[in-house]
Amino acid sequence: MSVRTGSRLSMPITAGRAGATTRRGLPVLVTAVVILGAWQLVVRLFQVPSFILPAPSEIASALASQLPTILSASEITVKAVLLGLVLGSVAGILVALVVSRFHKVAGPVLAMAVIVNCAPIVALAPIFNNWFGVTSIVSKAGVASVMVFFPVLVNTARGLLQISPLHLELMESLAAQPRQISLMLRLPNALPYLFNALKLGSTLAVIGVIVTEYFGGPSNALGVYIAYQAALPRFAEAWAGIFVASLLGLAMFGLMSLLERLLMPWHESIHSDEA
Repeated sequence: MSVRTGSRLSMPITAGRAGATTRRGLPVLVTAVVILGAWQLVVRLFQVPSFILPAPSEIASALASQLPTILSASEITVKAVLLGLVLGSVAGILVALVVSRFHKVAGPVLAMAVIVNCAPIVALAPIFNNWFGVTSIVSKAGVASVMVFFPVLVNTARGLLQISPLHLELMESLAAQPRQISLMLRLPNALPYLFNALKLGSTLAVIGVIVTEYFGGPSNALGVYIAYQAALPRFAEAWAGIFVASLLGLAMFGLMSLLERLLMPWHESIHSDEA
């Protein structure tokens, strides 16, 4: 009897989650269809040249014919994106932990991070290519890691520092050591800030790698493919590569969102999305 009751309870919960997912996804799907339809209509109606803006049907045809080549190029780009994301995230988290431990340096370090972040980081692409080699994955991942580092540092430090005074007083009254306060109080409080930074940084990493590949890279990298097709000129093929690069950014964002749900299911933002 208890088993049946449990299954009956789980069915409305599952149906509710499926309904919430549908409600969130349907407006996005409708908007995409409307935009693509309007795009196709405008290009055909006004006979827009393909070097200005190819029609979605032309891009889809080019994507179908070039899909194996684009997927092969994307594999190299994904490796650079993941490496840059890991390096930038680890470095940002470590510096944020140091900043939260020594409060007197928090202000100057974070102010310096904001100032440096205002610089055009993608301008480092030719410099990194010169340092590590044009075809090296390190030069691409290096630019991506720099673009990821600053959002992770600033957001994680904010989460580590903005803790409830009541919770801090309670931990100190229990004679908690600084390490215990960091592990049990500061880090859980910083997780939402960290994942917000990772979702932003994952898309920035894709941009950083693609732009760095514009300045030179392996012949079968995605950024090199886009630049090469645009120079031929084969604009439908170039737009197909841009489309795949956009999907890559969305996939990275979705991966960070999935990790957020898995690692902090207790957070209120997760439950509000399922409501």
